[in-house]
Amino acid sequence: MKDQGRSKRKRTGGRRVRSHKKKRHQLGTEPTETTIGEPRFRTVDARGADTKTRALSTNTAQVADGEETVSAEIEDVVENPSNVNYVRRNIITKGAVIETSTGKARVTSRPGQSGQVSAVVIED
Repeated sequence: MKDQGRSKRKRTGGRRVRSHKKKRHQLGTEPTETTIGEPRFRTVDARGADTKTRALSTNTAQVADGEETVSAEIEDVVENPSNVNYVRRNIITKGAVIETSTGKARVTSRPGQSGQVSAVVIED
């Protein structure tokens, strides 16, 4: 996990004394681990007047196959390069290979940030 802010150690290895506590924009959050299941979403505040929709779980993906995009049912997570344990826990992240009703597809969106799963079909 990234250390939102400056390091606690100096370049020489000595401890750096905090001059102030972390500001709100420097606070980190736990990752949203989107799973396969009944669609559940959470809206969170983002920086400025923006909001983000986090997908806690979803069972549909927008799969692009060449020039057309279809809505497909997500069946299983086949491969996830970000964490090998995410495969058996069926957690969807960007770059994950999922099994859909239209075939295998690689996720191109960030479901924990955008609230939807977009993917492109991959040929075996």
